[in-house]
Amino acid sequence: MTWIIGHLLAVVIGISLGLLGGGGSVLALPVLVYVMGIAPKNAIAMTLVIIGTVSILGLIPHWRAGNVWLKTAAIFGAATMLGAFFGAKLATLPFISDAMQMLLFALLMLVASIAMIWRSARKYKTDDTGTYPPPVCKYCWLWLMSEGIVVGTLTGLVGVGGGFAIVPALVLLGKVPMKAAIGTSLLIIIMNAIAGFIGYLGHVTLDWGLMLSFILAASIGTVYGSYLSQFVPATRLQKSFGYFLLAVATLVLFQNRDTFWQWYTPKNSASNKVMQIR
Repeated sequence: MTWIIGHLLAVVIGISLGLLGGGGSVLALPVLVYVMGIAPKNAIAMTLVIIGTVSILGLIPHWRAGNVWLKTAAIFGAATMLGAFFGAKLATLPFISDAMQMLLFALLMLVASIAMIWRSARKYKTDDTGTYPPPVCKYCWLWLMSEGIVVGTLTGLVGVGGGFAIVPALVLLGKVPMKAAIGTSLLIIIMNAIAGFIGYLGHVTLDWGLMLSFILAASIGTVYGSYLSQFVPATRLQKSFGYFLLAVATLVLFQNRDTFWQWYTPKNSASNKVMQIR
């Protein structure tokens, strides 16, 4: 039953990738850790392989539709790959624990969900930019590359593909239309996944059988999601997906509540000792 539930969720992961151009990794990691029982560091590396491979399938229809901007992907993707490799190497250091990675992951999900809900509540009179405002500056490539390094680092550190951050960055800073931003984000996610996975090689144990079955299930969802993207505006789904991410982030934070308590206890115990002396 656990295997079936996990792979049904993998199909949902694929649909989100094909339909929204992101969101797959923020679902894949909790499924691998809390449903399939994979250790967080191993699950993060596996997530990069799964999301990177499945994104290739999701990219094909967007490529055929002309929704992939290669020059933008090369500029932004180079920065994200550098960050992803660095983030993966950082994650393999001894002081970066599994609990720290999952807490950071949950906080990122929390921020992403609030941002999606907030954007979906705002209305802008723009052409093909969805719920995003017009580009915020005339020459934004420096900002775009800077954000690429940050997004890539988070990808390597906690396995987040960055679609929720890449799409708005492309729209606001790269002046890319929404449909093209979704297609281009898939190519950048692939680049991120490759760089991040290389950074983890030799430091984690991978369940190749589970990865292959997840890739197959998610691929089915991605093909279907990419097909639906022709008929369903992705922006209409952002609010619902944002609330779903909020619920998952809350669950992950609850699962790691003991870590919060461990961080709080030393300070609390020190103050208790002072009170006892008095």
